[in-house]
Amino acid sequence: MHAHGYATHSATGELGPFDLERREPRPQDVAIDILYCGICHSDIHSARNEWGNTHYPFVPGHEIVGRVAAVGNEVTRFKAGDLVGVGCLVDSCGTCSACNDGLEQYCEHGWTGTYGSEDKIGGTPHTHTLGGYSDRITVAEHFVLRIPENLDPAASAPLLCAGITTYSPLRHWKIGAGQKVGVIGLGGLGHMGVKFARAMGAHVVMITTSPGKSADAQKLGAHEVLISKDEAAMQAAQDSFDFLLNTIPVGHDVDPYMNLLKRDGAMVIVGSVEPLTRVNGVPLIRKRRSLAGSLIGGLPETQEMLDFCGEHGITCDIEMIDIKNVNTAYGRTVKGDVKYRFVIDMATLKAATQ
Repeated sequence: MHAHGYATHSATGELGPFDLERREPRPQDVAIDILYCGICHSDIHSARNEWGNTHYPFVPGHEIVGRVAAVGNEVTRFKAGDLVGVGCLVDSCGTCSACNDGLEQYCEHGWTGTYGSEDKIGGTPHTHTLGGYSDRITVAEHFVLRIPENLDPAASAPLLCAGITTYSPLRHWKIGAGQKVGVIGLGGLGHMGVKFARAMGAHVVMITTSPGKSADAQKLGAHEVLISKDEAAMQAAQDSFDFLLNTIPVGHDVDPYMNLLKRDGAMVIVGSVEPLTRVNGVPLIRKRRSLAGSLIGGLPETQEMLDFCGEHGITCDIEMIDIKNVNTAYGRTVKGDVKYRFVIDMATLKAATQ
């Protein structure tokens, strides 16, 4: 199937119009007309080959919301017209212990990303998967998610990455009423962490270096704000948190945050894609604290997250853009100049590719 999209052809090139092919639906496939696609910082890292594994031409986008256009004759969960989403994964081995446990993000044989992964299914001239900055996509039914109809579809798009990235560790560590949770960093991930932890019943504290973010944090649902540069406040808060969700996207010293945890508390890293600059064993050992990491969620948990959002009316705070402004949005994302995620209106793609 012929499709239109936006791609970059080099690490230093800008994104621009690009014609691509999508495979014709197999019996178990769902063909989707894309309405909205969120911009994730991972899109930018990959487009600019900052992780050293990008194949060009490269079409980003793994926060996809659209309507089902057609389904294969073996599809049972979706029909034409359904509001659906596609997140970071479009394939996995389906047979390893992780996949059997519904944890496809930890597939032992390597999952297939929505963009930039070797396309093991084929059916197009492209050797690697091409993402959601396009007008259509074909995905196996297992990797398609139902978006609650009561949610704003545009503001739901970043739930497919930013949402599940923060929901999964909160659910895995059984966050709920009676617990004190700190969310470190107020950005695309952090603002969702605050919303989820609050909806789960926890006492939520936003931990930030910026006093200017206090009002926004409280509007999002934080009960308190702790300024991490305030040494006296950090000292007073030591040994008081049950759980810390660390969304800082760059390398940093985790020791000051570890000292905030109670005995047996845990801090989970979800943001840093760079080496941590310092991890001292003493803060962990003396209180039996844990330092862990978490990566998105499997398909069952992602659907659970979307249903939770539907029940609680949770979506991302977004800024909608025309696709012709995507390169400007990349620059602003790198600078942190967005509250809190950009979403591309794919209705603007037609004019941009004519």
